[in-house]
Amino acid sequence: MRPFTPVWLGTVPYAEAFALQKEVHAARVAGEIEDALLLLEHPPTITHSLTGRGSENVVASAETLALRGVTIEGTDRGGNVTFHGPGQLVGYPIISIAQDGERDLHRYLRNVEEVLLRTAGAFDVRTERVKGRTGTWFLKGDRDEKLAAIGVKCSRWVTLHGFAMNVLTDLSFFDLIVPCGIDDAGVVSLERIAQGRGLAPPTMESVVAVTAQAFGDVFARHASPASDRLRTLCAARGIGIEPVAHQD
Repeated sequence: MRPFTPVWLGTVPYAEAFALQKEVHAARVAGEIEDALLLLEHPPTITHSLTGRGSENVVASAETLALRGVTIEGTDRGGNVTFHGPGQLVGYPIISIAQDGERDLHRYLRNVEEVLLRTAGAFDVRTERVKGRTGTWFLKGDRDEKLAAIGVKCSRWVTLHGFAMNVLTDLSFFDLIVPCGIDDAGVVSLERIAQGRGLAPPTMESVVAVTAQAFGDVFARHASPASDRLRTLCAARGIGIEPVAHQD
């Protein structure tokens, strides 16, 4: 099994995380670091394509966004408009898929979905894939609800961007947009599902640990400590690294 480094970065502004991703990606392409899984939260942020695609699905006024402390950022990932904020686990896998048998972006997307399916399943939440739609979904019969969104990019066979799973997210923020441009479905969080069952929601710490475990299992990689190079890249942006508990 190949190594990967899962790390928790805490709360990082989107623009800072975007810049860090590009630096970590360059280091991975150059072979200076091993594969990495950056796990973090963002302050309230709406993202859409740098080309403007998805901006039409921001339905709140500039005044409303300002009152709620939401910024808008452009990004070069795939997908449409989405929201990031506190209580949402964001994962940015910066991994090489250059080896024989891995050069398949469709397969990579399905593997990321599998990580998210397994993570939810570990908390007794069954989610599904929906044909023609990325991400993972909590099926209710009358109206599907998205638990986790995916938007990725791959350059020189090293991936960027990734996924966002609603754990303890304030779902009212999604009223500010048409999430992913899909107007016939809703959004949900692990907290909302737990509340519907009369249960306490999982902690972010537990979801982070389970996600790292599922990632290693699905992608056939074993967790390894952060290298000095990765620590230096993060420290240069004032971002601290915490190792993620991983159960072998």
